[in-house]
Amino acid sequence: MKKSTLITGLIFVAAVAVLAWLFWPGSGEEAQQGMAGPGGYGAQGPVAVETLKVKKEAIEMTMELPARVVAYRQSDVRPQVSGIIEERLFEQGSLVEKGQQLYQLDDARYMANLKSAEADLQNAKAQLKTVEARSKRIRSLEAQKAVSEQDLDDVLAQLDQAKAAIAMAQANVDLQKINMEYTKIKAPISGRIGQSFLTEGALVSSGQAQPLAQITQLDPVYVDMQISAERAQMLIRKLNEYQAEAISEAEDTPTAKKEVTVVVNQAGQEPLTGTLAFSNVVVDESTGAITLRAIIDNERFQLLPGMFVTASLQPGKVEQLLVPQRAATRNPQGGLDLWVVNEDNTAKKTTVQSIQSHGDQWIIGDGLESGQTIVVTGYQKLQPGSQVSATPWQPQAKGNQTSPQQQPAQAGRE
Repeated sequence: MKKSTLITGLIFVAAVAVLAWLFWPGSGEEAQQGMAGPGGYGAQGPVAVETLKVKKEAIEMTMELPARVVAYRQSDVRPQVSGIIEERLFEQGSLVEKGQQLYQLDDARYMANLKSAEADLQNAKAQLKTVEARSKRIRSLEAQKAVSEQDLDDVLAQLDQAKAAIAMAQANVDLQKINMEYTKIKAPISGRIGQSFLTEGALVSSGQAQPLAQITQLDPVYVDMQISAERAQMLIRKLNEYQAEAISEAEDTPTAKKEVTVVVNQAGQEPLTGTLAFSNVVVDESTGAITLRAIIDNERFQLLPGMFVTASLQPGKVEQLLVPQRAATRNPQGGLDLWVVNEDNTAKKTTVQSIQSHGDQWIIGDGLESGQTIVVTGYQKLQPGSQVSATPWQPQAKGNQTSPQQQPAQAGRE
């Protein structure tokens, strides 16, 4: 009897507690607001948001591109005749000039060949004198009809052969002089020479695979930049505009060139500037990128071939579609999500692709068109198809600017 009375009492207490919660002043209203208020699943009425009508603007763009330094000129020092290295005539790592002698090969054999060729030339000249004397005698007898026409033809042929022999001997002399000159291995270009791969006493031969040394011209240098094909189209179009302007100008007006700033990835280095030389006309199928090449002055040899750097390219003012960064959120796929307001004041989420940032704005490359209206603030309460009550978004001016929440407090203090 006591047990059943206890159970009945507990049930009664629980029922009283439930009724008290349901009929407590404001509790039901709060629950209804939680389900039907702005942003709730049963939301009724438009959501207050601030919107912006996007349009293209002319902005000064700066493209930061990965780049690699390439030598302006680079040449291997190779022997053109065979021989033993007698002497190295340069300091490794020094600057050399074009035509400067770098190595001396043993030239004894080539000197002997030259003297032999010169002797053959003298012999050919002597043979010519003999044939010329005989030709004169036969021609004198020809007037007296004391010589046959066969003898006359033979001596004329011998005269031509003697002249040809002199020409061949002279060519051989010239060849041996060239071989003698090749024993003096000279610099093919001006620049900084690296290490010597072979030392004195080494045997070298014409056409060998290993070079003797390598010379690299370091001032100026090339800087090759990789840019996507989509971004390159805009850049090439801008460069074509500059080229058209340069053609229309007078001849005495300097041609417009685009500056490129190269930032060396080392602390304490000053940026180096140059000009854009050309752009490749073929897209790399594996990367989808195009190579741009710039010429950079490198008087202090800060840039070395093979070095990775960052190049900043300023193509000038370009028409681009801009949206505030605060209006977009990044999705897991790497795109940007925006809320677009349709003509019937309903919100729709769309994904756009950004090219890069510009201050506190995104430069949009795909997914949004000029003239569309986007939600800048208040999109956290939106769902697809939500009705919105839009007011124009006013960006705050830089400097002395206060938020709407702060203005009443400041007015009271004043």
